[in-house]
Amino acid sequence: MRPQVVIVATLLLNASLFAVNLTVALLSGSRAVLSQAIYTVTDLVGSAFLLWGLYLSRRAADYDRPFGHGRERFFWAFVSIVVTFTVAGLLALTVGFEQIVSPEKITHIGYGLIVVGGTVLASIAGIYVTLRELRHSRETLASLLASANQGLKSIFYQDLVAIVGAIAAFIGLLIVYRTGDDAVDGLTAVVEGMILFAAGVVLSAESREYLVGRALQPADTRAILSIVERDPRVAKVRDVHSMLIGPEDALLALRINFQDGLTTDQIEQAIDQVTAAIRQARPSVHHVVIEPES
Repeated sequence: MRPQVVIVATLLLNASLFAVNLTVALLSGSRAVLSQAIYTVTDLVGSAFLLWGLYLSRRAADYDRPFGHGRERFFWAFVSIVVTFTVAGLLALTVGFEQIVSPEKITHIGYGLIVVGGTVLASIAGIYVTLRELRHSRETLASLLASANQGLKSIFYQDLVAIVGAIAAFIGLLIVYRTGDDAVDGLTAVVEGMILFAAGVVLSAESREYLVGRALQPADTRAILSIVERDPRVAKVRDVHSMLIGPEDALLALRINFQDGLTTDQIEQAIDQVTAAIRQARPSVHHVVIEPES
């Protein structure tokens, strides 16, 4: 999958949405539309963080980072989630409560309805770009959501939350138009803020395990063990440890008891061939350390 395509498409969509939402929010005074503008600008900043993290992660390994810079993507994905969801949610809650406590007259409701409808369409377009890239790389949405690619997952959830928030804003503006109760606009902004904040908390908690260090999925570990144990020179795998050091980069450490009678040269050859077999079956396992046990 080409993450830069998804991220750049999100940047362009959010830049356009922010300009339109902010213009209509200032024109109409709607806090619901203003919440949409807040979300799109924080989404824009969050996508920029993801792009920056992708750039940093591609730097070559060095003395301080011998296994590369893949975890930059985990860190910047976490920052993006906090900014896009948590900060945006708190700001939306703030402006929503202000409108509930001191309602201001909402005008140009028709423009507001049009722009939130456009937000739904733009978010659907963003989801389409993600799904197209998944098809291009012969992946599925289920595999993406189960993967360690927090950045692309957060973009997908951003689009989903944007659709839900825009629908809430659309309903709120319709109620204001029908009833003339401007406080409903503030209540809608509060609902949008709560959705954003809740999504931010859930995604931030999921990001934690990648930041502190997470092993490969048990199914992947079992598949690797089956490959190693099929080698006739391997008597038993005594220990296995793994850690994700990037969305498509993992470190694997094995302690293997080889068959008796093998010479040093034969053990070295076995280690090289086992390592090659692992990397062929699991290309994401870039770093393999095998410790032979006598």
